[in-house]
Amino acid sequence: MKRENLVQRIEEHGAKEWDMIIIGGGATGLGVALDAVSRGYEPLLIEQSDFSKGTSSRSTKLVHGGVRYLAQGDIALVREALRERGLLKKNAPHLVQNETFVIPGYKWWTRYYYTIGLTMYDLLSGKLSLGRSRPISKKEAVRRLPTIRQEGLRGGVIYHDGQFDDSRLSINLVQTIVEHGGIALNYAEVTGLIKNSDKVAGVRMKDRETGKTYDLKARSVINATGVFVDEIMKMDKDEHKEMVRPSQGVHIVLEKDFLPGEDAIMIPKTDDGRVLFAVPWHNKVVVGTTDTPLDEHSLEPVAMEEEIDFILKTAQKYLAKKPTRKDVKSVFAGLRPLAAPKEGDTKTKEISRSHKLIVSDSGLITITGGKWTTFRKMGEDTVDKAESVLKIGKKRSTSDGLKVHGHEENVDFSDPLYFYGSDKKKVKALAGKEGMLKENLHEDYEHIKAEVIWAARHEMARTVEDFLARRIRMLFLDAKAAIDMAPAVAELMAQELGYDEKWIDDQVHAFTKLANRYLLEKYEPKALVTNN
Repeated sequence: MKRENLVQRIEEHGAKEWDMIIIGGGATGLGVALDAVSRGYEPLLIEQSDFSKGTSSRSTKLVHGGVRYLAQGDIALVREALRERGLLKKNAPHLVQNETFVIPGYKWWTRYYYTIGLTMYDLLSGKLSLGRSRPISKKEAVRRLPTIRQEGLRGGVIYHDGQFDDSRLSINLVQTIVEHGGIALNYAEVTGLIKNSDKVAGVRMKDRETGKTYDLKARSVINATGVFVDEIMKMDKDEHKEMVRPSQGVHIVLEKDFLPGEDAIMIPKTDDGRVLFAVPWHNKVVVGTTDTPLDEHSLEPVAMEEEIDFILKTAQKYLAKKPTRKDVKSVFAGLRPLAAPKEGDTKTKEISRSHKLIVSDSGLITITGGKWTTFRKMGEDTVDKAESVLKIGKKRSTSDGLKVHGHEENVDFSDPLYFYGSDKKKVKALAGKEGMLKENLHEDYEHIKAEVIWAARHEMARTVEDFLARRIRMLFLDAKAAIDMAPAVAELMAQELGYDEKWIDDQVHAFTKLANRYLLEKYEPKALVTNN
């Protein structure tokens, strides 16, 4: 997992064809690469920024079948997602938790109506069920949700789904892919497609760290760039018409005392017909999401004021302790790559949540749509399609039983380092080699300095943002604390990666500017404290 070693492998590969080149290092691309290595192929995955920098680090943190899709009658999608939920719980038990959700009922019929629907949800999960749904009394609802508004509460319904850490799963998937013979490289940008007789035969890649350009040949090129799929398709065909309509989902993060128990809340129908979740996550509470169609997309989308207000007002309606703007520790926005129907209808309700595969005349394969829960099945379907297009026969996929790096049973989720799984002992051993590395990065959190070295050395973290946003999630949990941590993180990373004082200053300033976009009020960081 040393980036320079992976670049060297690419250079040593030279003019030989790769089995597959996958563009995009989010959930979709990682799913394709994972399935490819499970069949014995040698894929190369290329990501223009850091792994899961975009949509795939900004989810609601749920591995779920999709209760709302069941309500819409999309049985096939729900059944597929529930199976994948169960498989991921088996393959990455250090990251996926069985979460109990409570639907509070304020009308007499709520318990009966949702119990019937959720019983079908349980049946669709089959042997991979996480637990049975059942109605609960008002007394039990209050016991499970001490801060729920009790006025008019008649009881509720509980059901089970999965809760996970999206970008931590991304990193572990990269490690799994590399361990099984593939290559995944961040900060590598595809600047063009290579063609041979009008057929896509590879890509031109620019290493964003060195500026060096590579022409890489491949038997198959797969476009898995999420909301950016149209940009790659335009490289293939100038007159390509956009086929993705991004939809923005916003979440706010609150302190745990707003939802002090272990259970999550699911509001199945808000005032404007949306679904709202409040989910315990890393000793905080994630509340969201919105569904706002957009015309533009970027790697750093910004939450709109009306989206923040909607989430706060809805949370205030159901929580006795009412959150306000000053209680928001972080706010983040992600863009869903929704595949619009061929006729080009852009109405949100007409845009499919299921994934779609498109094969261009040139042979470029594009995968779009879908969600985190079904990432592995999306990968399997894509590799099936690549085999079909290439007419190379069919190798058996084994990704449904492939253990993800870090796999560890009987996880203590109360341990602040639990998400490292089987690597946790190695992180602690690294801290033991040098006393300073045992020190906390922030007085309010139990993350230690050894984690910075570990991330730079073994998880391909290249910037302060990579570490604080996607390796330990602090930017998403408490943006002010992340800003305070930045100077120490920059110094440690510079020591490990061989950078100078200017790099440290540039990184701290860049991260501070970025992190303020996750706050509702600008925050001036504490003075730089060096630890020699």
